[in-house]
Amino acid sequence: MTSFNRSTSRRLKKLTQIPSVWEGDRRPLSSPNQHSDSEAKGECILWVDYSQGIVRGMDVVASDIGPEAIVRTLMQAMEHPQSPARPARPQRIIVRDREIQFYLRGVLQDLDIAIDYAPELPLIDELFRGFTDILDSQTPDLPPQYAQILREKAFAIWQAAPWEFLKEQQILSIEINKWDVGTLYASVMGMLGMEYGILFYRSEESLKQFRAAVLTDEESTEHLEEAFLKQDCLFLTFESADETDEDEDEEGDLADLPLSEIDPTFGNIHPLEGLRSVLYDEEALVMFVALESLSRFIRDHRRQLHEDIFSTLSRRYRISLPQSESTKSVAVTVSTMSQLAAELEEMAGLDVDDQEIENLDFQSLQDDLIPEDSFLSLGVVSWEMLEYLRKGISYHPAGEIKQVGDGLPVILIQTSRPKAKIVIEKIEAAGGLRAICFNPGADPFDGDRYDLGLLQTQNGELFLFGEFLDEDPIHVEARKKWNQRCKNTKGYCGLIIAKGLTGASRGNPQLRDMMALFEGRSLSPKDLGIGTLQLMPQLKFE
Repeated sequence: MTSFNRSTSRRLKKLTQIPSVWEGDRRPLSSPNQHSDSEAKGECILWVDYSQGIVRGMDVVASDIGPEAIVRTLMQAMEHPQSPARPARPQRIIVRDREIQFYLRGVLQDLDIAIDYAPELPLIDELFRGFTDILDSQTPDLPPQYAQILREKAFAIWQAAPWEFLKEQQILSIEINKWDVGTLYASVMGMLGMEYGILFYRSEESLKQFRAAVLTDEESTEHLEEAFLKQDCLFLTFESADETDEDEDEEGDLADLPLSEIDPTFGNIHPLEGLRSVLYDEEALVMFVALESLSRFIRDHRRQLHEDIFSTLSRRYRISLPQSESTKSVAVTVSTMSQLAAELEEMAGLDVDDQEIENLDFQSLQDDLIPEDSFLSLGVVSWEMLEYLRKGISYHPAGEIKQVGDGLPVILIQTSRPKAKIVIEKIEAAGGLRAICFNPGADPFDGDRYDLGLLQTQNGELFLFGEFLDEDPIHVEARKKWNQRCKNTKGYCGLIIAKGLTGASRGNPQLRDMMALFEGRSLSPKDLGIGTLQLMPQLKFE
């Protein structure tokens, strides 16, 4: 049995021993009337002074924590009690668990405290009855009659993974016309791997207003929070079942976790209500119908939704309602909203002139921007270093970047000083950097497949900056890190042009060697929309 250190025992014995009786116990937090798992809720440890009728110490622990926890809480009750109690040591302790009694007798044997047993603890019993009343009066996150079926529909959406082929601006309308709901506008989150879920807006206006607020560079954090709370939508989001605030910024992609570690959360946002993670009966039914119809639509049109063009599609479904409802079913129409998607893309500056990039091959790309003998690397610039760069060199910002992870992902290109100046001037003349993309390429003659590094300038031009074999393990690992870092920054990345290729800092440019920083966005091949590029021979005749 673990016992106190001698120094700890001496310290506790110095506390004034008061002529009072303390009650101590640990019990599950959940109410018998709740449809919840008490083990998931944890247990509450209480130490109260029965003589004075006050709580001296309280803690909540996991159910599998050993008896040491009740001693730790007891020490807090003695040395650092809750107000208005003062530090003290009791003459007598009463518990209602024989095992805890024997355990405490062994641990506290040097403190001159009597440890007794009683089948009932009046004050603690009264406190826990109050806790139970509070729990019983709380509104559950989901109506009990719909909780299980909603979770099943949520997991069906998770396994369908619509964020793998639908962007946030590719909106689907779900026409329900029941429960005072006309049409919902579904926006799928998750293509950047940051937050997975679906927002079901109650109006186009709410959707557009929020998009406009998010895309305004000048918006402060406070204004963005206000815009968030002004949305009018139902939502389904997914998170890790054991997520903690401490490792939130460092956790990997949620999509890599097994289904057993995924936890769906439902809720509502309204300008007059704010955010609540609770659905009431009618909202739960609307969510059920929306998720079921959306799942069917994804199943029926998965191939078309994977295509680069967001086609006009529509399908009508009859959704059977849970047996508890008097209405047997409801007719729902799900449609793609290609015109709205185009408007949102234009609003975000993501619209690409298809005529400029149609039928591209290797030779169609401009490859005269980056000098052939340049040193190239995929890396990261720490947030602290980024501030120095922004102040000390030619800087071209792309917007407010969320500082998450170890820094800003960057492509570093090192060449000679004269050539670096030419590269910088060309990018500036093209309006600056719009995006960086890695796009698949293939050589149909020898079968090699490539990962092509592309720079897109603001005027729509595409420049090749690197050709990497798909099977190169060094590049594969660098790309994994690049992708994760871009997810952390919500797609923001950068291009650094440096000098010093022939000097001592070749391959490892220092701050003094860096001449320009261009910030932009990371695009996926689907975002770019040019498909696999083919290496075509250039035949010359004399």
